[in-house]
Amino acid sequence: MTLGLFARYEKTLEGLDRKGRRRALAPAGGLDFTSNDYLALAASTRLKAAITSAIARGVPVGSGGSRLLRGNHEEHEALEAQAATFFGAERMLFFGSGYAANAALFSTLPQRDDLIVHDALIHASAHEGIAASKADSVAAAHNDIDAFADAIGQWRRAGGTGRPWIAVESLYSMDGDRAPLADLLALAAQHDGFLVIDEAHATGVFGPEGRGLAAELEDRENVVMLHTCGKALGVSGALVGASAVLCDYIVNRARNFIYSTAPSPLIAAAVREALAALVDEPERRAAFDGLRSFANRALAEVLGIEGSGSQILPIPIGDNGRAVRIAARMRAEGYDVRAIRPPTVPEGTARLRIAITLNVDRAAIVQMLQQLKIAIAKERP
Repeated sequence: MTLGLFARYEKTLEGLDRKGRRRALAPAGGLDFTSNDYLALAASTRLKAAITSAIARGVPVGSGGSRLLRGNHEEHEALEAQAATFFGAERMLFFGSGYAANAALFSTLPQRDDLIVHDALIHASAHEGIAASKADSVAAAHNDIDAFADAIGQWRRAGGTGRPWIAVESLYSMDGDRAPLADLLALAAQHDGFLVIDEAHATGVFGPEGRGLAAELEDRENVVMLHTCGKALGVSGALVGASAVLCDYIVNRARNFIYSTAPSPLIAAAVREALAALVDEPERRAAFDGLRSFANRALAEVLGIEGSGSQILPIPIGDNGRAVRIAARMRAEGYDVRAIRPPTVPEGTARLRIAITLNVDRAAIVQMLQQLKIAIAKERP
């Protein structure tokens, strides 16, 4: 009886096994070449001190309820005000995660007669929100401005009367390449639409004071930005920046916001400190810029692979099982490297995703790449 109860789940897991796509939790260990803690703030004494100070002044661990009930703490509001000033937004809203923020804004802001045109490689959390939206949606070829324009044109010719919402990431999490933001903004303006930019992997490490790759677009009323707090900022959560009207609409209509317990006030206090660190410690970004450039050069020299130019360095493997085996060899040698497989990336494009952070130095990068060259050779196709 019990086996029959779980048979369909076991069958699915067995199928994932055969395809080399079954996932399992593995603890962190070895040198960090997989996290998004780009500025090494997560375990910094500065953030630890900020948490200690917040506890001392009575900031609670839990919020006790949703933001619309008793869970709206002064730390949330202080963070949103500080972040709005820092990122040049009219208003910002704090969410518990980037996933929740993307799901909320895409499921709430585009209206029934609108069209969402999203990059084919946009994050799964955006897909979640788009699937729940009342608006129509269509994928455009990655970073292909003509594909975005064609999608909007076809929609208009078919009778589309609402507004287009163009959805992209400024820096893509699996390829490390950048979106053509200026061209996309011009396209949005041409069609009286909105541009939604997920700055998750650019926040903190690109732009003036780490304000992101879209910093120059901050004052545009038709731009909605998302800045995550769990990557370069070293904490967790996410901030959505938009006009006051759109933010108020989210507060009133986004189920993810209305019916979720508010994020921990302690986390909000830590994010405030992380934003201050971006201003007070420019040497972190300077060191990171140098390390990122070095890693891209070293990748070309050791493996003959052209780098992305960013801190995200994909190593194409192709076969799922081979990618998993190479990653396992690397972890056995003391380097925390992980395999990325479908459906996170397109079928047939399994890869190792190398992330460069200030948790390692130049010598460690070279040693890792040399060991990776050996591992790849031992696991031939």
